[in-house]
Amino acid sequence: MTLLGLAAIAFSGFSAAAAEPTAAGLWQKVEDGKSVGWFVFAERDGVYEGAIAKIFPRPGEEGTPRCTKCTDDRRNMPILGMPLVRDMKRNGLRYEGGNIVDPRDGKIYNALMSVSRDGKKLTLRGYLGIPLLGMDEVWERLPDSAIAQLDRSVVAKYLPAHAPSASAKRPQAKAKAAAPVR
Repeated sequence: MTLLGLAAIAFSGFSAAAAEPTAAGLWQKVEDGKSVGWFVFAERDGVYEGAIAKIFPRPGEEGTPRCTKCTDDRRNMPILGMPLVRDMKRNGLRYEGGNIVDPRDGKIYNALMSVSRDGKKLTLRGYLGIPLLGMDEVWERLPDSAIAQLDRSVVAKYLPAHAPSASAKRPQAKAKAAAPVR
């Protein structure tokens, strides 16, 4: 009887941990009531990476900017789809050991993240040296339906389960090929 009780307790603890929200998914940064960017996080082999999934250029800004001031492998990479957050390791609702690049100046900062218990907010802190010397940004989770608004290359790289399959593309290609030429 004791063995069954311990197994039940262990199983309930495991299922509660499994039910915890993760950083994986689509997030939005809002400034002055307007969306300034969407970010997608994916987990690969226990490590989380976040990329710029959609940008909202302000009037007069370049439509397809590149990270010209980045000093690492992201140098001159298009901002859209660029890995912004790297090497985050999950510890419950917290993520540690990673870094974030500021594409405006190319500086790389240490980073921490945490997901709210309800899974609707992601707090990301970039810092130099110690976390006390940093700044927080709070992002809001977007619904999975928003994935349809992302560039296909970003979806294919970070959310392959949501990418249209090759068979789904073929009928469209045939339909276009069969269209009369004028």
